Amino acid sequence: MQAKSGIVSRSVSSVSSSRSGSFFAKLMAILSVALTVVLVDSVNAEAEAANSKYAGIVVDAKTGNVLYSENADRLQYPASLTKMMTIYMTFEALEQGRIRLDTPVPFSAHAAAQAPTKLGVRAGGTITVEQGILGLVTLSANDAATALGEMLGGGSEDRFAQLMTAKAHALGMTRTTYRNANGLPNTAQMTTARDQARLGIALRQHFPQYYGYFSTRAFKFGTRTIRSHNRLVGSVRGVDGIKTGYTRAAGFNLVSSVQVDGKSIVGVVLGGASTPARDAQMRNLIATYLPKASSRGGSSALIAQAAPAPAMIETPAPVMPQKAQPQVAKTIIAAQPPVAAAAADLSLPHKGPLPDARYQVAETEVAYTETAQPKSDNPLVAQPMPAPTKVKTTTFKKQASLAVPKPAPASTQPEPADTAVDNVTTASTTPTSAKVASSSNGPSGWVVQVGVSPSRQLAMDLLESAKSKGGKALASAKPFAVAYAAGGDELYRARFGGFDDQRDAVNACKALKKAGIKCWAAAQ
Repeated sequence: MQAKSGIVSRSVSSVSSSRSGSFFAKLMAILSVALTVVLVDSVNAEAEAANSKYAGIVVDAKTGNVLYSENADRLQYPASLTKMMTIYMTFEALEQGRIRLDTPVPFSAHAAAQAPTKLGVRAGGTITVEQGILGLVTLSANDAATALGEMLGGGSEDRFAQLMTAKAHALGMTRTTYRNANGLPNTAQMTTARDQARLGIALRQHFPQYYGYFSTRAFKFGTRTIRSHNRLVGSVRGVDGIKTGYTRAAGFNLVSSVQVDGKSIVGVVLGGASTPARDAQMRNLIATYLPKASSRGGSSALIAQAAPAPAMIETPAPVMPQKAQPQVAKTIIAAQPPVAAAAADLSLPHKGPLPDARYQVAETEVAYTETAQPKSDNPLVAQPMPAPTKVKTTTFKKQASLAVPKPAPASTQPEPADTAVDNVTTASTTPTSAKVASSSNGPSGWVVQVGVSPSRQLAMDLLESAKSKGGKALASAKPFAVAYAAGGDELYRARFGGFDDQRDAVNACKALKKAGIKCWAAAQ
């Protein structure tokens, strides 16, 4: 019995030892993987710091204090971070009641033709505004961004880009210029890490009721389940968005918002060398600077270095399809705590409805945005601005331009859908070219616009080219250029006038569209 007992005892001991060894082996394997991840992140973060294209900033969202900054004011390409402003404009339209979450968003041929990534909606199709928002925050869908931009820009992505730039400057993003709604390559579309941090905070502060969309991990679109490109949401504690971006020229970009344990920061990484390196750098910034953030609302203002320049803001009515049968979207949103608005004393401008009237003859409303009075000696505090002011004007004087390239002449991409009619009274400067209509305000009645150019001569060249393709519909049309200010630049609308009524103008625009020239009709 003793012998058998000894055998059993040794057997149990052997099994126990085997299990113990297996446990320690698994534990060591787990620790090894964790150490490898830490070392890889460390290497990636160091590589990013040595990357010549790299720029970054971390801002305490409660105080406005800059906790970290490297090349934060250097001009860089935003890539898909551009969609943050497209979403901001969409949220603003929702709040003002101009659109609803179930409003159908029409897809033009131009929107449907955008490069991937995209939802893949065909020209003539529609999605809802909510589907568009979800497509931007998860898939970074270029076609959905363009469709939203065209709808909010009264049928024109170019006009929407002007609105985006004006809004950016009103928010204190003084070095940012937008040229499209999705961030696809354009050499004149520039921003800085500091400006993107300000936009990230503005999204959270101005629209807490909609900000939760940025934490979406996946959503159902038709038969597809679309998952987010943002790998930090759900994997890093407290990260509740915001946006990734990439083009070859821009590198790998990321803006991240973090709210945890009463602290709140927004971090920006621009020009990353790769997705892993960019994400690792952001993890490193969060781990390093979140503990240094304040858990109390401070008295410091936000991060704008100077007051925004006056901006001429146009607000076209959204273009709605005549018949729309939007798809039904099922949203899968990760569980997140409620998003709290940032401290009330931050100096982001108070938002408000944009003026419905755009330009009036000999009287233009110049939109200034009021900022809060600074309460600290922080050198990054924005200066106070005057209240909205009415000024009389007959000409637009050229304002100082930002250090960014001039935009290329307007493109003439085809858009087969019927042109939306834009009822607007327009101011203009006195023409100087012999080709321009003799009236200081251009021909009265209905006009057709074919594009926007950075100079009067380019606008006239664009008109001359369009007239040669328009046939009989433009035989008696009078070409002229209308100057206006946008984001500190003087631009020129290329227009045809002399139409007897709305029908003639719309028919002329249809003829231009058949020739592949984008246009829209308006009342002059």
